[in-house]
Amino acid sequence: MNAFEEEWAVLMRAAMAGDEAAYGTFLRAVTPSIRAAARRNLARFGLGPSEAEDVVQDTLLAIHLKRQTWDSDRPIGPWISAICRNKFIDQMRRRGKSPQVPIEDVSESLAAEDTASGALDGYDVSRMLDQLNEKQRNVVRFLTIEGASVRQTAERLNMTEGAIRVTLHRAVKALAVIYREQKT
Repeated sequence: MNAFEEEWAVLMRAAMAGDEAAYGTFLRAVTPSIRAAARRNLARFGLGPSEAEDVVQDTLLAIHLKRQTWDSDRPIGPWISAICRNKFIDQMRRRGKSPQVPIEDVSESLAAEDTASGALDGYDVSRMLDQLNEKQRNVVRFLTIEGASVRQTAERLNMTEGAIRVTLHRAVKALAVIYREQKT
């Protein structure tokens, strides 16, 4: 694990323990590396850096929504790389391309440093959640804010675990659309 990843892990552990300032610092710290990875991967397909911001935002949103899935005993870099890679692939699929990107390429690019500030600075996530339907909002809140497991959330909402996962997936997609609409 490199020094950046060690710092990110410390910040994420503090964030998971309830330290909101650490969470903001974590998001600002990982954003330049995510942006560099997105730009690098998009350039391999002849796309410019302007396309990267959508991948960055989708990745940061996914990190936020899935942060309870990170095992704090494991390195954080591969976890972030996997999310970044998946969001890059999603972006390419939206454009009608099907890339094959080795995870090693993405994790190498996370080490690149950029001085841009975090893109979610000051963004009101609560306002975004309020725009989801009630079922999606409850699933996202229980899983990400309260840290409940999929099983606990399913029991609490009287749904199957599969339905919770589908609802979460749809909520993440809806939040990405909401975010894009509000940033324009």
